[in-house]
Amino acid sequence: FFPQAFLTGARQNFARKHQYAIDKVTFQHIFMDDITKDTAQKPDDGCIIYGMFMESCRWDYERHLLADPIPKELFSEAPCLWLKPVYDKVPTDPATVYESPLYKTLARTGTLSTTGHSTNFVMMAEVPTDKSQSFWVLRSAAMFCALKF
Repeated sequence: FFPQAFLTGARQNFARKHQYAIDKVTFQHIFMDDITKDTAQKPDDGCIIYGMFMESCRWDYERHLLADPIPKELFSEAPCLWLKPVYDKVPTDPATVYESPLYKTLARTGTLSTTGHSTNFVMMAEVPTDKSQSFWVLRSAAMFCALKF
């Protein structure tokens, strides 16, 4: 399970399709709370990922952004996320997103592999919010691909 290779492949497919330099291709993070894994349609570019979880936060389906967790709820399911490749992306306003770390497992640590990637860290996901970065950092808000009970 090596998500970095999968993400590079998605960027590479987009770059080849549109004849762009791959080093200028990044992802726009679009949280699609109006679909489920069963109703999701394959996008023309990029990929839709599902089955992720959030800790110390939750997705507000009415306001379409990050919110405080429900009391006594340790983890919540994250909505489907469309990783839409874009060429020469304009940086997102940091006041409107929380750059949430996405990890493979609940262990927030990993070792540096021979490829130069952490064995646990996947990427930073730009999650829409109306609160500051520091608000979520102080709560240790993060996303995970899998929970281990």
